[in-house]
Amino acid sequence: MGCKSMGRAVLAATLSIGMGAASAAAMDVRFMMDWAWQGPQAFALMARNAGCFEERGVNISMDRGFGSGRVPVELAGGNYEMGLADINPTIKFRAENPDSDLIAVAVMFSGSPLVAVVNAESDIVEPTDFNGATLAAPDFDAGRQLFPIFAAATGIDESTIEWISVSPELREPMLARGEADGITGFITSSTISLERLGMGAEDQRVFRYKDFGVELYSTSILTSRAFAEENPEAVSAVVACMMQGMQMAVADPEAAMDALVDHEPLTDPEVEIKRWQISIDEMIMTENVIEGGLSNIDRDFFQRSIESVENAYGLPNVLTVDDIYSDAYLPPVEERMMPSM
Repeated sequence: MGCKSMGRAVLAATLSIGMGAASAAAMDVRFMMDWAWQGPQAFALMARNAGCFEERGVNISMDRGFGSGRVPVELAGGNYEMGLADINPTIKFRAENPDSDLIAVAVMFSGSPLVAVVNAESDIVEPTDFNGATLAAPDFDAGRQLFPIFAAATGIDESTIEWISVSPELREPMLARGEADGITGFITSSTISLERLGMGAEDQRVFRYKDFGVELYSTSILTSRAFAEENPEAVSAVVACMMQGMQMAVADPEAAMDALVDHEPLTDPEVEIKRWQISIDEMIMTENVIEGGLSNIDRDFFQRSIESVENAYGLPNVLTVDDIYSDAYLPPVEERMMPSM
């Protein structure tokens, strides 16, 4: 079955699920995305447009995000019931706030997108060359929040780094104008945005954290344990619909970009489909996911990632996988399998 045929098949399956749930009173769920509406976020729009949430009895509102580090803060503050974010700032948040009950109920992007980017003509060639550098990033940027893990893995003296806090839209221009030595971010956001500013791939030197022994899972669906236990059907519905949206968007990237343009008319679909394809290649279609479907986690890997976050921030190793992750709200494995590419 071709990708587009698979997309239509997944869409048909989505539309047929949960008809009985629609008769019940809809549950309101406020959902915060990790970033602005770009290619990697389009799968959520696919799920919404297919009517999946409505049919499963969920009245979902989805707001753009401002970085993965902000999502756990908003969830803990009660401003949202659920959200999408890189799991690692939430691990840090949990370790620093023991009374918090935030958990991941699905790992959507298994591969880590975290990067630091410098000009290709920069003297920063090896990670230790970052010593003494000036880096620009938003405060809640996951690449910035998790830079200490990259530093610990590569021997960077983090105390020598000078950070410039900028709004998301100013991060890449700071590097392009030479006003910072480097930036941190996601491979799907920073590198493509730099290309739009005239810094092509040949003008960038990209340090992928995962290439330097940093073991981290990435974008996950988050909520509080209390909300999940009080509203298991709603949480399960959101997880199932987001996964179906992911399946549709991977099977038919062009349809995903159509949904994105409908939602954000100023979107450049050629740029955003590049972001989405990078997401598919580097973050979604990992070996574990190909073999066992979305959120098919390796518990030993997950535990090491938790400990690496704790160690990087000088926190005691107290969190376990069961503290930060629950698979109780996942759909059956057969409904989590990804289309063949």
